[in-house]
Amino acid sequence: MARNKKPLPLLEGVTIEAVAAEGKCLFHWGELVVFVPFCVPGDVCDVQIRRKKHSFAEGEVVRFVEYSKVRAIPFCQHFGVCGGCKWQNLPYEEQLKFKQQQVFDQLTRIGKIELPEFRPILGSVHTQGYRNKLDFGCANKRWLTSEQLKDETLVKDTPAIGFHITGAFDKILPIEKCWLMDDLHNQIRNEVRDYAIEHGLSFFDLRQQVGLLRDVIIRNSASGEWMIIFQFHYDETGGEQEAMGLMQHIADKFPQITSLMYLDNQKCNDTIGDQDILTFKGNDHIYELMEDLKFKVGPKSFYQTNTEQAYHLYSVAREFANLSGNEIVYDLYTGTGTIANFVARKASKVVGIEYVPEAIEDAKINSKINGIDNTLFYAGDMKDILTDEFIAEHGRPDVIITDPPRAGMHPDVVKTILRAAPQRIVYVSCNPATQARDLHDLDIDYRVAAVQPVDMFPHTPHVENVVLLERK
Repeated sequence: MARNKKPLPLLEGVTIEAVAAEGKCLFHWGELVVFVPFCVPGDVCDVQIRRKKHSFAEGEVVRFVEYSKVRAIPFCQHFGVCGGCKWQNLPYEEQLKFKQQQVFDQLTRIGKIELPEFRPILGSVHTQGYRNKLDFGCANKRWLTSEQLKDETLVKDTPAIGFHITGAFDKILPIEKCWLMDDLHNQIRNEVRDYAIEHGLSFFDLRQQVGLLRDVIIRNSASGEWMIIFQFHYDETGGEQEAMGLMQHIADKFPQITSLMYLDNQKCNDTIGDQDILTFKGNDHIYELMEDLKFKVGPKSFYQTNTEQAYHLYSVAREFANLSGNEIVYDLYTGTGTIANFVARKASKVVGIEYVPEAIEDAKINSKINGIDNTLFYAGDMKDILTDEFIAEHGRPDVIITDPPRAGMHPDVVKTILRAAPQRIVYVSCNPATQARDLHDLDIDYRVAAVQPVDMFPHTPHVENVVLLERK
């Protein structure tokens, strides 16, 4: 017979003590640490415990007794439900302090290596409208808050375009206005929603895998161009005609769109790396600008989503590389060759490696359109491409710049780097935790000479970090 679980307690008048991981805050409850979202240090509040484990618990603020003096007023109507900007209630100066501390804590606790004094974090030029790309999901059933569920006048099963809710993969929070990108993207997204509802277009049901309108990706660039990518899901009865009608309407309504693209995705997930993407109107790319360079960005291309701050990030990487013009540089996880081309004019040769073939083709084009002729680019899995034989063929690198995904570098890649023995390694990371792990493995031959945190994503707990390693 199953035991009855004790109801979880409501803790009254607790004081939030500090910022924790993933944008949450924490306080202590006896021997347990309790993690709570959407509050700031110094808040006094009543917290309902929602989950209890042996060493920690998770809670939810049900009432604020007293607000902290260290608090900002959230500017977005979706704050508290949407998980995208969890730190809007924290002044930006405080966000930067915690991000700096996060980098220090992770490199110290996980890396367990000798570290120099960190440089002060570089704050973002803009804290609103800073992104150049957003991805909106479409669903036949919108997410409803607990308060909305009690509203009997509200139509429950209505379609929505917006962001996925954490822990509810098939539900979408409808977004009316997002502050992360130029406001034109709000106008485009809301027009797509209104047209689709007015003309009876079906929205995707992720559980049943039916419905036409599946996903909308919006990108823009410093050159003033806009790219829209529609993911459709045609069924046995078609849907292509309805899709064409929607795109024609959006093309007519928004002449600012220079690249209007689409695909029919029949997979169970929304990734597009293995899909054929077709052009409905305009070009199959947009151009991004940085210094005097021009970069082609296609629908599958990775490009840093904070354009202005990417320039500062790459400037730090170039400074740390300390190139004289005679070095062979390897740029690992090169994407569309942004860093490779950014440093090429100060190097003898740059070799870029990237997993996505389309990105590598863009990297080659980016070198060509910028008149750069000392770069070579190769597509494939990093651990398979970067081998001792590859290095023997292309020359031992004097400098390696690496900018891996959040998972960090594969152990085989780290071992190959150690055998290649460059004089300097510039490690750009979007995840200081996995960066710290890799730094620990590289510590056998390298010392950390400089650390520069860079904030690419205001109002979120995410932080980039650039580390310079010098051969011992």
